[in-house]
Amino acid sequence: MRVGSFVLAARFPGQGDGEALHRAVRSAEVAEEAGLDAVWLAEHHFVPYGTCPSAITLAALLLGRTSRLRVGTAVSVLPTAHPVALGEQAALLHITSGGRFSLGVGRGGPWVDLEVFGSGLKAYEEGFPESLDLLVRWLREPSVAAAGERFGFREVAVVPRPSDCLTDAEGPEVVVACTSPRSVRLAAERGLPMLLGMHVGDEEKAEMVALWREHARAAGRPADEIRGAAHVSAGICQIADRRTDAVEALTKAMPGWLRQGLDAHVTVDGRHRPMRDPLAYTELLCGLHPVGTPRLAADRLAATSERTGISRFALLVEGSGDLAATEENVRRLGAEVLPHLG
Repeated sequence: MRVGSFVLAARFPGQGDGEALHRAVRSAEVAEEAGLDAVWLAEHHFVPYGTCPSAITLAALLLGRTSRLRVGTAVSVLPTAHPVALGEQAALLHITSGGRFSLGVGRGGPWVDLEVFGSGLKAYEEGFPESLDLLVRWLREPSVAAAGERFGFREVAVVPRPSDCLTDAEGPEVVVACTSPRSVRLAAERGLPMLLGMHVGDEEKAEMVALWREHARAAGRPADEIRGAAHVSAGICQIADRRTDAVEALTKAMPGWLRQGLDAHVTVDGRHRPMRDPLAYTELLCGLHPVGTPRLAADRLAATSERTGISRFALLVEGSGDLAATEENVRRLGAEVLPHLG
């Protein structure tokens, strides 16, 4: 089982962007010290829900600050990025880090980002498969041309080639954030592992894994690839001597962050987007994920892995909103939970 942290660089009420980003960087540095497997970095624009606008840029910084930790994006938003530009950056990080970089990609949402970056709503609603296929080709082939609806260009050489990394001839792994049967099928047909969100529980994640396998088999993916698919389960984690203390730490801090962060999202076309009740959502997350004593947290992770078949985790550890508490949380996760997981 491989346990990593999930970093949103969340700006809690009363904090500045610099404070949120400093906590994000420090939590990743401590994750390496504590023996965690990876850190996964979120990407958001124009909202305090997450203050990192470029997950791949922050990944570059953290790969330079660490020596063992795998660093991944969770996710780089494809509709607002050019797949070739993103592929070039991913190749660069894959090679220079010795194969420690993972590229997670997703559709994002129908946010005003699409207007600001000139992508348009169609890139979100219809263009994700074309962008994903172009990105994967860039990371796997020596030269690429495109003749799609959104992207068209003559054949050009892939430089730098990800396969030049001595540790991995296949290039960086690509993980796809999946929130619907449509996205599950998209990932499965291409043999790409999924990143499953923290808002869903074990049963739904198990169903999505089963659906992924069904579509992968139907698409003729190799049996070994299907069995070995390294899906990632996102969640939250808060360690305390008593479960009530862990829950209290999150219910005191997270609703304020969620309220201001989620409410700040603006849709590009004015469509209504209902907002979850922040306190109820926090309580839901506390019930789904490893929140409590070290033994409870280990048992919760083991149960999720057994039910879903997923062995990689990306756990939000900054739910208290406090730097010192976040560092302590990461250290306890490494020292008191990981030993129970073998």
